[in-house]
Amino acid sequence: MHGVGKRYDCTDLEQRAEGLTEAAAAARRGELVVLPTDTVYGIGADAFTPAAVTALLAAKGRGRDMPPPVLVGTVRAAGALVEDLGPYGQDLIDAFWPGPLTLVWKANRALSWDLGDTKGTVAIRMPLHPVALDLLKETGPMAVSSANRSGAPAAVTADEAHEQLGDAVAVYLDGGKTTDHTPSTILDLTSAVPRLLRRGTIPVEKLRGIIGYVATDD
Repeated sequence: MHGVGKRYDCTDLEQRAEGLTEAAAAARRGELVVLPTDTVYGIGADAFTPAAVTALLAAKGRGRDMPPPVLVGTVRAAGALVEDLGPYGQDLIDAFWPGPLTLVWKANRALSWDLGDTKGTVAIRMPLHPVALDLLKETGPMAVSSANRSGAPAAVTADEAHEQLGDAVAVYLDGGKTTDHTPSTILDLTSAVPRLLRRGTIPVEKLRGIIGYVATDD
């Protein structure tokens, strides 16, 4: 799809600006980008380019049965992707975004996109990382999964991401080592009762403090 993945040191202001421009251009071309987030490094593709999402899954060694979540840079972008935020969505967004909470909603049926076998849902998060947010405000929603081969440890540096993904990625944004390696908490809002799908950085007690009852499997 492209040549050797270019790398930009985002701790250097000049490289950061150039890297963000290059990464946004690569995403628009349907190429893959590695970016730092507030949890681990992510591999991202334009959410509305089905071939790019397919390439993302292929780079990870995943099938369509494991669709990637979508990262957004604004709450408005999230609202456009879903049928509605439901009774709890706005309160959870106000309390925990940007941050390590992934929310699953029914996807807006008017959108023409293909993230895989989503069963009509979409998992969305706004990450608390300046490089990620700047990129997402430029590109719009991106399908983003952890930057690693399926089954391997998640990358916490751009080096680790490059070792696993190599030239499948067009641009690597290096923001240094990520500080919190715990994955995001995932909460399903597609039915009347919010259900915890994955324990993560935000404990279930904090979620209950905002919305009351949360169903868990234990």
